[in-house]
Amino acid sequence: MSALRCSGRAPVLEPDVVGLYSLDTERTRDRGLRDREMKQDLIFAFIGGGNMAGSLIGGLISGGCRPDQFRVADPDPQQRERLRGQFGVQVTEHNRTAVSGADVVVLAVKPQAAAEALKGLGSSAPDALYVSVIAGIRESQLKQWLTTEVAMIRAMPNTPALLGCGVSGLHAEGTISAEQREIAENVMRSSGTVVWVDEEALLDPVTAVSGSGPAYFFLLMEAMTRAGVQLGLAPEAARLLTQETALGAARMALESDIDVTELRQRVTSPGGTTAAALEVLQARDVPEAIEEAVHAACQRARQLADEFGQA
Repeated sequence: MSALRCSGRAPVLEPDVVGLYSLDTERTRDRGLRDREMKQDLIFAFIGGGNMAGSLIGGLISGGCRPDQFRVADPDPQQRERLRGQFGVQVTEHNRTAVSGADVVVLAVKPQAAAEALKGLGSSAPDALYVSVIAGIRESQLKQWLTTEVAMIRAMPNTPALLGCGVSGLHAEGTISAEQREIAENVMRSSGTVVWVDEEALLDPVTAVSGSGPAYFFLLMEAMTRAGVQLGLAPEAARLLTQETALGAARMALESDIDVTELRQRVTSPGGTTAAALEVLQARDVPEAIEEAVHAACQRARQLADEFGQA
């Protein structure tokens, strides 16, 4: 079985003065002590106790938080018992009980349950920072359900966050303080890397690229594994070769200063096996199909946000 290898502390990516993104590892490293001190003073309330909530709680506790800093509200008694047993956190079926007196409220319910779960909840913790990881629901709609003007940051994580290897897009309005941004970063960096975007609308492309992105890579891995089996490899060998190749390629892209286009060119010898494979992919317009797929995902994200806003 292939071993998963993830970095321990994730970096922060922020827009620089020319609108690009830069890896801020120095800031992440220097802020470590302050992060730990801040996290040890905060009370976190989670509305929804599913897998994403569990990942964030586990990451925060591993990073220095105490279990008694967490309250989790979930209607499912099995979910509550799972979180209590796994992390030793306080659990309740009542959302207002969880958020009362909290410093940070993480909204982690499913989109279709959000309207009922959040109804009037803001009055129970009007001074808290709200961090929403609810997919596809805009800040204005969330605040309408909360019925209170609260400080809010939206985050769009992806499923590798469940393993601590995720990436999250974050957006904060201009009224959010630097300290509140740091708190949100701490929460989301507990499960992976953080990328800030300047406009809330850009969370739709974030959804299309990284939120849905794991499925694109899974589809490619499915096809590569099938082809390996068709060519005579044992299924387990084909699977392992495919998955370790995907992991290695991702690490090369992350850890190299070289653009992925050049990385591809370096492993593509003229007249060689890689060139033969890429010629087929180019002839079938695979790169264009992938671009169209990402655009379709983004458009669907916008449609879903409109639908949820009318609920």
